[in-house]
Formats: sequence, structure tokens, C-alpha cells
Amino acid sequence: MNPRPFDHEDPDRLYTVTGGRSRADENSLDLVTLIVSECDSAPGMQSEYVRIIEMCARPMAVAEISAALRLPVSVVKILLCDLLDAGQVTARNPAAAAPAQLPDPMTLKQVLVGLRKL
Repeated sequence: MNPRPFDHEDPDRLYTVTGGRSRADENSLDLVTLIVSECDSAPGMQSEYVRIIEMCARPMAVAEISAALRLPVSVVKILLCDLLDAGQVTARNPAAAAPAQLPDPMTLKQVLVGLRKL
């Protein structure tokens, strides 16, 4: 098994990047939550914030942001919560869609059966 890029990351750097915080609001973001920038980066912003804002000009999942930044998801969630609080990004959670908007499981099964018959 190959070590992940952040396995050798200096813990002091991660501590600095997050401002010493170790947890984000876990309920607001999951791996598939889509993040979208709402503004341009401002001069003097932390480099990780700038990269997130630039990457998220188009919707990007939390997991993709983590991979692109080569940072642990927990660290990225902390950064994203900061940007959400400042109104610089918005989050769209497809997993939190109302049940009425999701397809009926029986319909999905019928589609699957139909596809298998092809």
C-alpha cells in the first residue's frame, strides 16, 4: 500500500493551516457535498482559501478538493466551513435531497432489470 501524500505532512503545517482547530461541523459537509465559489479571492487571503475559491468556480465535491489540495478531508472541511461562514462559497449536498425528489426504489429496480436484459 502506498502512503498517502499527507501521511508525511508536517503536523505543524496542518495546525497552522486550520488555525489550531481540529474539527469542523461534521453535519454540514460530507464527501459528496458540492462546493461552489460565490466570489473571487481577496488579496492577503490564505493560499489554501485562494486555491479552493479558484477550483470551485465550477461545482466540486469535498473529496475532490481534498485530493487536489493534497490535504486530509478533515482539514479541508475546516477550511470550507470558514469559507461558508464568510459567504465566499456555498454548499450543495446532493445526499440531503428531499425524499420526494428521489426516484422510487421500485422504479430503479425495474430500470436495472431492463438494462440487464439488453
